[in-house]
Amino acid sequence: MRLVHLSDLHLGYRQYQRLTPGGINQREADVAVAFRRAVDATIALAPNIVVVAGDVFHTVRPTNPAILHAFQQFARLRTELPDAVVVVVAGNHDIPRSAETGCILRLFTPMGVHVVDAAAERLAFPELDLSILAVPDVVGPRPALTPDPAARYNVLLLHGEIAGILPPALADADRATREITREELGAERWTYVALGHYHVHRAVAPNAYYSGSLDYTSPNPWGELVEERAARLPGKGFIEYDLETGTHRFHPVTLARALVDLPSFSARGLMATEVDARIQHAVERCGGGIDGKIVRIVVRDIPRHIVRELDHRVLRDYKRRALHFQLDTRRPDVIRLHGQGAPGRRPSLADIVRDKLQGRLLEGDIDRSALVDLGLHYLGEAEAMSAASLASPDGVGADE
Repeated sequence: MRLVHLSDLHLGYRQYQRLTPGGINQREADVAVAFRRAVDATIALAPNIVVVAGDVFHTVRPTNPAILHAFQQFARLRTELPDAVVVVVAGNHDIPRSAETGCILRLFTPMGVHVVDAAAERLAFPELDLSILAVPDVVGPRPALTPDPAARYNVLLLHGEIAGILPPALADADRATREITREELGAERWTYVALGHYHVHRAVAPNAYYSGSLDYTSPNPWGELVEERAARLPGKGFIEYDLETGTHRFHPVTLARALVDLPSFSARGLMATEVDARIQHAVERCGGGIDGKIVRIVVRDIPRHIVRELDHRVLRDYKRRALHFQLDTRRPDVIRLHGQGAPGRRPSLADIVRDKLQGRLLEGDIDRSALVDLGLHYLGEAEAMSAASLASPDGVGADE
């Protein structure tokens, strides 16, 4: 008895200002490709059950192309897998704020897709000895998360947050309506728990998983990349789970467009030309080039005037070649000369001189590093003369 678990399709997601030849936002088209490929793979697997754990669409009122694409792909599932159970639960992006506004997911009901959008509902499939408790992300009383004792297989399909799972950086960005403790979830009571909302594939228990999104559609895609690398995940995809044996398998989905986070570096003490050279080096070492990709490079400790002096002609060329090229510049930490609160390290005179010289506007042919070194050298000489003067009995230097 095999189940396929997808989630967070976010069809209709739009980003950047690039269009396809047909006039559709390029990222919207990319997300549609990811879903089509996931459906292709699901049909090839021929599972007994397909569950979608919410956020089918990115907005309550998606674009017409997004609606059409979703309809076509769900129709393919029903045609190619006529005996499979297909259940969709509504996520926070699918639920309209007004009760009078119908949920767009109901469009799929006539084709044989079980849609749960208004309140939690227990679905029984006696021919499979299966019970699915579907819990959408809606405001209202929380249902008791208890399995059906009469069914051999009990699946909990839920869109929401399991307490403590979301990283702090994401916790406030896109909150679900429901937050559930691990005790309330009671994963050990269920044959399988299919979760939606969190965009990175993650286990909550040996039989409870977030499948993750099918593309990078969250407010913090770069944070997702970091999490995926830490977990050694191959990227985005969906889950195949055997209810009989408890075997879990993650199926990666090849995306239409790569997301590339180039190696970051510190620009402390560097001239604009040196920063340009480092950016160019990172771009040239990008596997497969940056063309058509979504690219970011973080440059830390870079003052505003150095940013202004960068070769913006070259940067514009990078932006033309990539679908999106983001130069993320971050200014140096400020050392406060005066302030309130707990005491900290007071900047030395050398710190102040170094900071002033690094932030000073220069002519193009002046070596900033040499200028800083020379300034610190003169400061050292001045401090040495001052110390010698104070050490003499009459307060006057020995040479005077």
